[in-house]
Order: sequence, then C-alpha cells, then structure tokens
Amino acid sequence: MKSALPSASGRGPRIAVYSGTFDPLTLGHEDVVRRSAGLFDEVILAVAVAHHKKTRFTLQERMAMATEATSGLGRIRVLPFEGLIMDFCREHSASAVVRGIRNMTDFDYEAQMAAMNRKLHPGVETVFLLPEAELQCISSTLVREIAMLGGDVSGMVSASVAECLRPQPLQA
Repeated sequence: MKSALPSASGRGPRIAVYSGTFDPLTLGHEDVVRRSAGLFDEVILAVAVAHHKKTRFTLQERMAMATEATSGLGRIRVLPFEGLIMDFCREHSASAVVRGIRNMTDFDYEAQMAAMNRKLHPGVETVFLLPEAELQCISSTLVREIAMLGGDVSGMVSASVAECLRPQPLQA
C-alpha cells in the first residue's frame, strides 16, 4: 500500500513517531495510531521510559499493552525511548512526529513543543491529529483513577488493557 504522503526526499519510507508514556494506552491513543498508519509507511509507537513520572505500569508492561492493542494495525512498531524525541527521530530516520490533541489546552502545549522540536531538528514535521469526538474526553490519568476506584473503563481502553487495570486481589 502506498503512503498518502510522499517521502520528503523522494526515496525511502515515510516514518512517523508517536511518543508518550501510554500509562495506559487508551482508545484515543489507538485511534491516533490507526489514523497515523494511514498517512505514513510506518509508525513507531515510542513508549517513554518516563523517569520524571511515577507510572502505574512498568516500561515493559506499557510496551506489552501497546504491542497487544496495536497488533492488528500492521506497520506499527512499539519501541522504548528516553531522552529527546528529536534524537529518537534522527536514530530511526523519522520524518514526522504525530501528536494527539484533545482540546485547546493540549494544543497550546503541543504547539510550543512542536516549535521547539523544529529548532532542534528542522527536518521533522509535527502532525496534529484529533481523536474521534467520543474519545476526546479520555486521558490515561482519568482511566487510571477510575480503574483504581473500581469503575468500568471498558469503553476507554481495549479489553487487554482493561484486564491489566483490574485490581489484583491482595495476597495473604
């Protein structure tokens, strides 16, 4: 299948990077990944090591959930990353960074980040995608909180991720 966007150099595949902590990967994230796969030859789902955040799931758990949730999409690679996303893009010959935005607060932050990334690596474009309207209210933070309080997150994450969020019985 040909890419919808031609390669900037006229040769080689168009590779995009979609990065985040994905703690956990939500249906909104999956929607952005799915639509990105239609725009690029390959999408790398870059799961951040996230030393600066206290994550609910380990890096290995987040990568496993992301791999399972995106397994049917094809042309998606799930890789860990730490450091600057522009360095990661350079290492993997990516020509674009994909960012999902849900609202104006996300846009303000992401626009500033895109401008800084352009300074660091002018050859990489930032592409903003909005998740489907019914998914725009979902955030990983809210999903974790709802799950922790025993709420139903089945309409917010894939079945495999929902299973990982289920409270574990206490060991005696």
